[in-house]
Amino acid sequence: VQLQASGGGLVQAGGSLRLSCAASGRTFSTYAMGWIRQAPGKEREFVAVVSRSGGSTYYADSVKGRFIISRDNAKNTVYLQMNSLRPEDTAVYYCAADLSLHSIVVVTTTLDYWGQGTLVTVSS
Repeated sequence: VQLQASGGGLVQAGGSLRLSCAASGRTFSTYAMGWIRQAPGKEREFVAVVSRSGGSTYYADSVKGRFIISRDNAKNTVYLQMNSLRPEDTAVYYCAADLSLHSIVVVTTTLDYWGQGTLVTVSS
């Protein structure tokens, strides 16, 4: 599986962005999909994850109520709708795939697949 993230950019605080992550391969629906971010000088942190079917989602407390993760298995794509953005959301956002949803939540170093990252910058 290869992952290609897109949709990052510069936005003012309070604005919105939608990230997309397109996956190649026919096994997309067998993987949990998630978003992980890394701010300058900080460790990578979990943002959101969606189960294989899309029926279950989990969020970091810092984005709960503002971000929505979803997936379209017919299009092999996972999305992250980001609303009410804050300067502290500034980071490189990576999409990730793993057979284990829990592994994405805890951001293990051995996740099955990573995308290349897309930069989100939120100005105050």
